[in-house]
Amino acid sequence: MKFFLDTANLDEIRKAVPLGIVDGVTTNPSLMAREGIAIEDQIRKISGIIDGDISAEVVSSTAKEMIVEGRGLAKIHRNIVVKVPLIPEGIAAVSALTKEGIRTNVTLCFSAAQALLAAKAGAYIVSPFIGRVDDIGWPGMDLIRDIVTIYNNYGYKTQVLAASIRGPLHVVDAAKAGAHIATMPLKVLHQMFHHPLTEKGLEEFLKDHNRAFQLAGA
Repeated sequence: MKFFLDTANLDEIRKAVPLGIVDGVTTNPSLMAREGIAIEDQIRKISGIIDGDISAEVVSSTAKEMIVEGRGLAKIHRNIVVKVPLIPEGIAAVSALTKEGIRTNVTLCFSAAQALLAAKAGAYIVSPFIGRVDDIGWPGMDLIRDIVTIYNNYGYKTQVLAASIRGPLHVVDAAKAGAHIATMPLKVLHQMFHHPLTEKGLEEFLKDHNRAFQLAGA
């Protein structure tokens, strides 16, 4: 499973990259708005920090406009994946961009039927929002399983990216369900490291080491 960082903040990306386990970055208009910098400029800066897929989302409303915007985003860097909303105009744009060799990430996916449309259009990635599905009382992880099953049935190459991840268990369950990618906030990535037995065990190991070698050197 690939790990993506769901952020547009440069400091967060710089903190995560040295871990050597982050494969890419996903952004969206809300994350970009928090940074207060033009999308193109911020994406260019992110591209200079991490060597991996970087999703940059269009903000247009028609297929024609999305195609033009998508072409511009794709030119920023070879790692750019153009993020497009899962609406009819968006699917039309994905079909056109795919034929031009531009990779797309179809976002705001909330059903297996929608994911099937994205795959049919040739999407490189589809992003089901498991946390938001959970929020309305439906099991978000079932959505991941259904999409993976459908894609496997027909040999679709579209990668399933588990989005709207709220904690480490979402990551684990998405991996068990067969998601190819999990995108998460830096906070969730850090939470994945923590277990009380790891911390307790390390503390005991260091105490024993220090006690033995400090006494030996006394």
